Amino acid sequence: MTQTTSRHVAVIDIGKTNAKVVLIDSVTGMQVAAKSVPNAIRMDGPYPHADVEMLWDFISKSLRALHQDHGVDGVSITTHGATGALLAGEELALPVLDYEFDGPERVAADYAGVRPDFAESLSPRLPNGLNWGAQLYWQSRQFAEHFARVTAIVPYPQYWAWRLTGVLASEVTSLGCHTDLWAPDRGDFSGMVGALGWRSLFPAVRPAASVIGTLRANVAAETGLPADTPVTCGIHDSNASLVPHLGRHEAPFTIVSTGTWSILMTVGGDTGALDPAKDSLANVDAYGRPVPTARFMGGREFDTLVPDIAEPTEADLAFVIANDVQALPSFAAGVGPFGDKTGRWTCDPDGLTPGQRTAAASLYLALVARACLTLCGLGRSITLEGPLARNRLFGQALAQLSGVPVYASGDSTGTSLGASLLFGGVLPEAGGSHAVVALQVEGLETYIENWRERSQG
Repeated sequence: MTQTTSRHVAVIDIGKTNAKVVLIDSVTGMQVAAKSVPNAIRMDGPYPHADVEMLWDFISKSLRALHQDHGVDGVSITTHGATGALLAGEELALPVLDYEFDGPERVAADYAGVRPDFAESLSPRLPNGLNWGAQLYWQSRQFAEHFARVTAIVPYPQYWAWRLTGVLASEVTSLGCHTDLWAPDRGDFSGMVGALGWRSLFPAVRPAASVIGTLRANVAAETGLPADTPVTCGIHDSNASLVPHLGRHEAPFTIVSTGTWSILMTVGGDTGALDPAKDSLANVDAYGRPVPTARFMGGREFDTLVPDIAEPTEADLAFVIANDVQALPSFAAGVGPFGDKTGRWTCDPDGLTPGQRTAAASLYLALVARACLTLCGLGRSITLEGPLARNRLFGQALAQLSGVPVYASGDSTGTSLGASLLFGGVLPEAGGSHAVVALQVEGLETYIENWRERSQG
């Protein structure tokens, strides 16, 4: 990765649910400070879209505050995937489309005739706008006049890099996350991009860790940062979680990046077991290498299953297992290894205590995660990043289900740390990963067998 003298790296971290600006000390690897805001989708205009001006105002004010309080020496960027911007000169040609919008489904039959085969893209056909290529295709048909004005198509992290620096770039981790736009084994755009006449609209591909430029004069004035503050090209958030681990573990190893999505990536794994019908695919890491990946909407499902979170007691867990209280997949339609199934409980969940519901939901997430590992491959070890690293029961259950060492990261957000490491720096020594003890509880094996039988039925 690029090495610089930047000590305090401000990471713009735009997730699907929340946006943050996190200040990382690259010498210690520790978080210094953070600002956050809910990332609400705007419902006005031609379709649901990202509120980029609200986000820009938040980013600008956060950078100013962090610089005043601590100093900012560099800016790095990470965002969720399946998103990009259509630029017409210095403006957006169209709003940044929300990938959960179902507009692209309206041209699904036509799109099926032009999208690349899975063997080329390692990208399955996903619902709504989860394939960025499907978004572009729908926008080009539905808004042909606007699309004709497009001068550049940029992935979402590089849109923010452009807002900061004025420099355009593409980058492989965002191009390679189930977009249909990239051929991972070839390390180039898929044939569809050229066939549809889009190839010239994508800027040159730059490494995630490269410094794309320095701040525009007006941005420096607005944020109070020096005009020569370096900005990295940016990286897809799940791949940012991989950065701290590349070269540090014996391959193959599995990283579980969690948030709205739970993304399981096995570095050094085999892509041969990937199944496009089960939402498994190849991501592309910061070095351009295919990484077999399986995923499900773990955070979204947990929120659906558990309205009021409570730390489960031993009695809560014993009750759930003894009474075979189970959540069965899937509570996020169309995604994950069970995306074709409709989620249900084996009992009335309203009769459960918050602790019991939390216990059952945590076991559910671990069971779905284990199913994902049959697709992306089981590494010699598993490291949990993000919110699920703090869910003790989830980690213990996954350790039991997988039979390999499981480590929970002490960092609250692996994406921000990983993005900061695009400038170089070190992993934190204090508060790092800790080993998780495998769950041992009477009746667990029968509970697992019952869940698997029901979830396949």
